[in-house]
Parts: sequence; structure tokens; C-alpha cells
Amino acid sequence: MKKVFVTGITGFLGTNVLLKLLKDDYFVIALVRQKNSCYFEENKNLQLIEGDLFTDISMCLKEVDYFIHIAAETSQGLLSYNYYKKVNCDATIHLYSQCIKFNVKKFLFVSTANTLGFGNSKELGDEKTPQKFPFTQSFYAKSKSEAENYLLQNNSETEVVILNPTFMLGAYDRKPSSGKIIFWGWKKKIVFYPKGGKNFVHVEDVTDGILNAIENAKNGEKYILANENLKYKDFFQKLNLITGQKPIMIPIPNFILILLGFIGNFLRFFKIETNLSSTNMKALRIYNFYSNKKSIKELGTTYFPTEKAISDAVEFFKNENLL
Repeated sequence: MKKVFVTGITGFLGTNVLLKLLKDDYFVIALVRQKNSCYFEENKNLQLIEGDLFTDISMCLKEVDYFIHIAAETSQGLLSYNYYKKVNCDATIHLYSQCIKFNVKKFLFVSTANTLGFGNSKELGDEKTPQKFPFTQSFYAKSKSEAENYLLQNNSETEVVILNPTFMLGAYDRKPSSGKIIFWGWKKKIVFYPKGGKNFVHVEDVTDGILNAIENAKNGEKYILANENLKYKDFFQKLNLITGQKPIMIPIPNFILILLGFIGNFLRFFKIETNLSSTNMKALRIYNFYSNKKSIKELGTTYFPTEKAISDAVEFFKNENLL
């Protein structure tokens, strides 16, 4: 039985990855802050280790074959790049160094597609497209990119694979995180939507892509895990159809988003945390589109329709009384 060490199992993607690993008969060692805060059923193939991302886990890495690093700081409102760097980059280097010491075969780093350059409907972004503005100014994306660069420059002993998912939807989004977009359009008489768009992917497909990468991914390669490129208007129309809603759809003028960005910058200047910023508002005005060809060809990943991702997310939120 192959052993896998995983971080971030209490998060949206991490929960899906853990359940899939156990289903596929892996033995999983998982790092958690507190065991009593986990909601997983007991399993003979699951060992929980308490600690944070800077804990010395070296004694747990003996006979571990693969390391999947999912845990990250993903919030968009923090004021200092140093905090993102500490969690998303410095902690990654700390964990990877321990993997090298104990000869872990492969280190799989779950990053974000925004470390790569996006495209548009005519020319999609791929693994070779350089990162573009506004994500070059995003603290989150910059910290992930810095971690990627370090790993790829130091992959001679333990293999490194970078996985770059786009915007995920599906079950087990308990916070919720990316699933907040469902709430944006849920039971609203009027839905205001930005004029841009992004790539949507089912979290189960990202999960399968990660597990496929364990065996199929090549050392030093990046893989975008993505599916359907949609304008925000088209996404909300799918949501309306699935939920039987008929709200009035109104586009948000770009000048409103620009103004909100300046307001956010002003608040941040006075050390007030907010998701508003010129960088984040610019991201809503672009077509943040990507290609999944490489993951299909080299990892063998298949993708569900976006409608299923939305339906599974809505069903989970209903069952959890989150909506």
C-alpha cells in the first residue's frame, strides 16, 4: 500500500482529495491543526498529525512515497505580502526540504492557474504563457509563483509537479470559499454581474487530476486543471437554469468596478482589510481563460460539465443548510 502525506485536508479541495485517496486504497498521513476539529470518519488508512506548516514532520515521512501540498493562504483581503509569502512560499520550502531529506519520490504542489498567463476565447492561456497583470500584482498569486520557482529550481533529488487549478465548484466547500459565487446569485431578484469571465472546473476533476499526477506527471512540469471558459453572465444563466430562478440580469459597468478598486486601495492605505482593490476589480473585468489540453493528454484527466459542478455545489449547500 502506497503512503501519501497530505496538507490542507479540512479545506474544500483537500477534503475531496483525502476521500478519493482513501477510496483508492492509499494510506494517508495528514497534517491538521487540531484533530478534534476534523469531521472525517475514523479510517484504518488515515493517520492525523497535529501541527502547523512549520512543524517538524520528518519522522512521519519515513516510507512516504508522495507528498501532496494543498494548504495555503487564499484570502484576498490581507494587507501584507509577507504573510502570503510565509504561508504559501516559506512553508512550502520547509516541507519540501524535509521531503528531500527522507527521499520522498514526488512532491505535488497545488498552486493556481493565475501564476500562468490567461488568454481569451480566441487564444487560451496554457502552461507556457507568462503570468500577466493583474495577477502579477496579486499577493496570493505572487507568493504561489515564488514557491513554484523555488521548487522547479531544486527538483533534482525529489521530483516536483506543479498543479494549477482554475475556479473550483462542487461538494464539501464548507467555508464556503469559491462557492461564494453561488450565493451571489442564489434567490436574488436581481443579479449584478461583472463583464469579464473565468474558467470553471469541478473539484472532483481537479482531485482526479492530482491523483493521476501521482503516477503520470513528469518531473518539473506544470499542469493546468481547467474545464469551461465562461463569461460571468453565462455562468449565472446556468445557475438560474439549474435552480429554477428567473432574476433580472444587470451587468456592472466597468467604471463602477474601477471606482470600487480605488475605494479598496484607500481603505488598505489606512490598514483596513478588504477584498476590494484595483487588482481584484481588474480581475473581474478580464476574460481569465485557460486550456486543459495538457492535463487531458499527459495526465488522462477527464472533465464533467460545469452544470454538474454547479448542481453538486448547490446540493451540498442545501444539505448543509448553508444557503
